[in-house]
Amino acid sequence: MKNTYQNTLNLLGRFLIAALFLPAGIAKLTGFAGTVGYIQSVGLPAPLVAAVLALVIEIVGGVALLVGYQTRIAAVVLAVFTFFASVFFHAYWAAPADQAFVAQLLFFKNIAVIGGLLVLASSGAGKFSIDGLKAKQD
Repeated sequence: MKNTYQNTLNLLGRFLIAALFLPAGIAKLTGFAGTVGYIQSVGLPAPLVAAVLALVIEIVGGVALLVGYQTRIAAVVLAVFTFFASVFFHAYWAAPADQAFVAQLLFFKNIAVIGGLLVLASSGAGKFSIDGLKAKQD
């Protein structure tokens, strides 16, 4: 009973975290020029490369979480990505006063997401996943 409870919550958690990344990656893909412009506006080098990297990480990582494939690796990659995105795009400490509150909320939301990803990286995908099926076969 305990394992079913844990595996069910793990599956739900993976879906909810993926719900943050997968739509964001698809939005970057469908609004690619805007994504490149936004990255360029914060002064990051190679905005075209950064946009491609961001959308690949968000889409591939989101799908990996959904199906539970290479979940530990996907969670770590998404956590590192989220950390850097937070520092560069939600730098509330450098935001104008009228924008600082929202930037701070987004920054700390991302810190919480990183926490969830690190827990997922430590626990794995659980039984209801491709990783779980592969472990069962071994």
